[in-house]
Amino acid sequence: MVEDRVTDGKRIGQLLASELTGLDRGPLGSVSVVDADPDVEPTPEGALAYRLTAGEASVGTVSVTPSTARLELVTTVDPELPDYAAVTVEQTDSGTVLIAHSGAAVKQLVDVIAATLRSD
Repeated sequence: MVEDRVTDGKRIGQLLASELTGLDRGPLGSVSVVDADPDVEPTPEGALAYRLTAGEASVGTVSVTPSTARLELVTTVDPELPDYAAVTVEQTDSGTVLIAHSGAAVKQLVDVIAATLRSD
């Protein structure tokens, strides 16, 4: 069993980017990580790490804080996350923000992105 838990926001953001760029089937096959800043320094407010696109359409942005990665989707979604999810969901006027508190949450973010693309 894994004893170490990834709670570094920059690393969580990197894990998400890696997961998305490694998928080439289904709705995630068209997702690209663009305008990535490999030297981004996390800030308490969240520093922009990269944008996500699907074809020519914007999907959202990922910003990093010292302890989280924030995925801000351009659409409002009501993600169905398990009770044990390491993700906090915030609805804003411009879309939905999913805050990953650990590396384990990356799979849940990928699932939400896939569901969002399927519904478009």
